[in-house]
Amino acid sequence: MKNGAPDSYWSGIVKAMGLVFGDIGTSPIYTLTVIFALTPATLQNVFGILSLVFWTLTLLVSAEYAWLAMSLSRKGEGGTIVLKEILVRMLKPGRQLAFVVFLSYLGACLLLGDGVITPAISILSAVEGLELIPGLEHTGQGELILIAAVIAVGLFLAQSKGTDKVAGAFGPIMVLWFSALALSGLASISAMPSILSAINPYYALQFMLHHGLGGFFVLSEVILCATGGEALYADMGHLGRRPILRAWYFAFAALVINYFGQGVYLLDHPEAKNYLFGMVQHQAPLFYIPFLILTVLATVIASQAMISGVFSVVYQGITTRILPLLRVEFTSTHLKSQIYLSSVNWTLMLAVLVVMLFFKRSEHLAAAYGLAVTGTMTITGIMMVMIFSRTTKKWKVPLAVAVTVVDLVFFLSCLNKIPHGGYWSIVLGSIPFCTIMVWTRGQRALYRALKPLDFDTFDLAYRQIYAKGKNIPGTALFFVKEWSVIPPYLVHCIIRSNIIYERNVLISIMRTDEPYGLKVELKRALSAGLDAIEIRAGYLEILNIEGVLKENGIQEKVIFYGVEDIVTDNPVWKLFATIKRQTPNFVQFHNLPPAKLQGVVTRVEM
Repeated sequence: MKNGAPDSYWSGIVKAMGLVFGDIGTSPIYTLTVIFALTPATLQNVFGILSLVFWTLTLLVSAEYAWLAMSLSRKGEGGTIVLKEILVRMLKPGRQLAFVVFLSYLGACLLLGDGVITPAISILSAVEGLELIPGLEHTGQGELILIAAVIAVGLFLAQSKGTDKVAGAFGPIMVLWFSALALSGLASISAMPSILSAINPYYALQFMLHHGLGGFFVLSEVILCATGGEALYADMGHLGRRPILRAWYFAFAALVINYFGQGVYLLDHPEAKNYLFGMVQHQAPLFYIPFLILTVLATVIASQAMISGVFSVVYQGITTRILPLLRVEFTSTHLKSQIYLSSVNWTLMLAVLVVMLFFKRSEHLAAAYGLAVTGTMTITGIMMVMIFSRTTKKWKVPLAVAVTVVDLVFFLSCLNKIPHGGYWSIVLGSIPFCTIMVWTRGQRALYRALKPLDFDTFDLAYRQIYAKGKNIPGTALFFVKEWSVIPPYLVHCIIRSNIIYERNVLISIMRTDEPYGLKVELKRALSAGLDAIEIRAGYLEILNIEGVLKENGIQEKVIFYGVEDIVTDNPVWKLFATIKRQTPNFVQFHNLPPAKLQGVVTRVEM
């Protein structure tokens, strides 16, 4: 593909299938099995549950994410952090803005918590299908966990290839998976076409009224059918809006057909241990093992959808400066948002393996799953209402309010999962949440403590020192974010220590939203012996700083950059200082001659 060339209609759909719909596409493996583990499989209950599943997919995925959320984006990206960025421009500083910032942090962290549970439950549930193969009924749980762990490790090893290549390879498999779901569902429905009448919301309402509080708690299991729906929005930056929307309509049809087919099967076989696997084995015993292999591949792809979403959220956190700087590798020439974060990848892998070992079986994980998903959905709904009510699209407000209320009902029903493992979502989400709070508050406190100077104030002192004529021969380079704001290390270096060269050049580097392109502007004579050079480079541009400097007649003798040494007795700022020490300095991302680099330490009391 040429740089910037969009995917074709079908190519985009196939890639979206592979990258986005793995999680929600594998929910039929366990959703009805978990629901009917405690709910009697009577005719009324089956119709009621199928109706709830249909309307949950329609309201929480189609309406909330496909129709409403995906109409709100920033530079093609989606997610709660993007919603916050949109709202920040609409709100004045105050309680409302602080509330929005808090919600966005919470939503992003809940999604990160999901990023751990999704791969674990998806892969474990598929591997457990081995128990239905004759001769493998007594496979030990330890062996099943080992197989699942090996598959998970292989998936994380493949991430460095880039999501573009991963989606290209996985897309056709997911097309086959959804086709298999639809075919098996249709074959089952043909024996009882009247099952389709469960689309009528009357059955869902009747189920809820008949079961009362019990029906309310069943919602915490029904939500399993929509887990992964939030990936439509979180992954939007990877492929764009249109391919994901088009692919969702195919996926939605296949999922509904399969759930209804499983409904017919469980009415005839209420004793079955797993309705999807049991239905396929009953329909075509010869194809069961190939189907099981396809299931394992699909669950691997399900994990991929959430891993991609986690990469997107962390990257958005870095670019909006709520998370520390991490090494980011761009893996696509036509979409900036296709990225790989090595440190996040391996941390996520370790967390997934720990969760697999702790919960051991997929049904145990299902008991913990859903709290973070419904929390993320509710936060997304609240932020959408706030945005639509402040735009010309006010006609969308009633629909946004309606889906938010439904989100809240599902979230409240999931609170009963906390003692059964749901606390894991809270624990997993609290780690990035605490990191964000410490990092953002620490950065603000550090900026106040550093007190950068404006250029005019700096220039007054600079001119006096330069005029003494005791300047060091040669050229010195000073890294700054922008030449008009003078960082403390530069003040310390030139004004206090009188380290001043015959020629001093302030250098700033900015990455643009275009993949390629290089624009260099040399500002001469800002003051006596003082120039500035601004480099604007595409995010994929491999920057040869030494070459750029040479072309502009700059042959530096030494390169200065700032390093902060934080001194504090406050335990929170000590944690901030520890995180900052582990964060790579930006000069490490450029191939600069080590012999010329001079880090200037500025001691800061916080």
